[in-house]
Amino acid sequence: MTQVLLCGAAIVTLSMGIRHGFGLWLQPITMERGWSRETFAFAIAVQNLAWGVAGPIAGGLADRFGAYRVLIVGAVLYAMGLVLMALATSGLAFTGSAGLLLGLAQSGTTYAVVYGVIGRNIAPEKRSWAMGVAAAAGSFGQFLMVPVENWLIGGVGWQQALFILGCFALAIAPLALGLKEPPFQKAAGAHQSMGQALREAFGYRSFQWLMAGYFVCGFQVVFIGVHMPSYLKDHGLTPDVATTALALIGLFNVFGTYAAGTLGQRMPKRYILSAIYALRSLAIVIFLSVPLTPWSVYVFSSVMGLLWLSTVPPTNAVIAQIFGVQYLSMLGGFVFFSHQIGSFLGVWLGGRLYDTTGSYDIVWWIAVALGVFAALVNLPVKESAIVRPASPAPAGA
Repeated sequence: MTQVLLCGAAIVTLSMGIRHGFGLWLQPITMERGWSRETFAFAIAVQNLAWGVAGPIAGGLADRFGAYRVLIVGAVLYAMGLVLMALATSGLAFTGSAGLLLGLAQSGTTYAVVYGVIGRNIAPEKRSWAMGVAAAAGSFGQFLMVPVENWLIGGVGWQQALFILGCFALAIAPLALGLKEPPFQKAAGAHQSMGQALREAFGYRSFQWLMAGYFVCGFQVVFIGVHMPSYLKDHGLTPDVATTALALIGLFNVFGTYAAGTLGQRMPKRYILSAIYALRSLAIVIFLSVPLTPWSVYVFSSVMGLLWLSTVPPTNAVIAQIFGVQYLSMLGGFVFFSHQIGSFLGVWLGGRLYDTTGSYDIVWWIAVALGVFAALVNLPVKESAIVRPASPAPAGA
């Protein structure tokens, strides 16, 4: 249990920590290459969409053949994507590397794959807590890596910084060996195929509500993570303010995700999810309503940090609670696909509407409205285990 938790947390720290800083590259890359913000934003949008599309496949492969194999391949793809991102000289090449290749890499190195191993190796009464620990590790990665990435960009240039991050990504491969596990033993009456598991999940209303809420999560966090540095610079604030803001999001999300995982052991997870989405919308409304200063940014970032990835532990814990852990990585991958569709729209619309209107205001208010929607659709989620017909006893039993 300890090995699985430590290695899983370290993997998420690296994989999520690297990607959370991508917004820092928007201005240096677009200015040097002469690209629009939409060009950069579209590549990151493709990254999120590719991550979402490949997520269920990576999760299914991890469930069937072992998470550590998927993680090793993902680490190699991650390093390749970062190197090619640095070398890309056209929008198409940048979309292929920063978008498609890195999206595929992240599908095999982040939550869906790691949570499947945690779900199968941690007792149900501690599962939500353990998922909170892994999510907090991802948040710590943001707190740790964003200042490092900003320092690398300033010290060695944005291209060399990406080469160095490629070396960091390769460290995921040896950590993956700590997630080796014996083949999953199916309990009596639980002999499902992947197809049966998918039909069951997609026909279940609570699974649909969870997917709808996760769509909103993706829209909000990726829009803010990628576009807030440029939003702040547009309003006259220095890059150091943006770096501090992203680091604060990561720092406070360590506490937020851990708290969400811990609370998930004590109270209905649907209420936790509903409160998170509602509070996000409230935080954005207040942020847009007060004068923009470094301190208003820091307060907003701290509050959003508490709410940032705190949806991850309760969402995945509910999936395990309803459907069991046999296909947890695959089902978590499908819910995360919905998250990434939201991410695609959030990051792409941010660039598109900025280039069209010269402002991010419309996208901020879309994020507010979606937060209210997500708060409502999580309330009817049923968390009890799904009732399946008993399998017939073997002949002669």
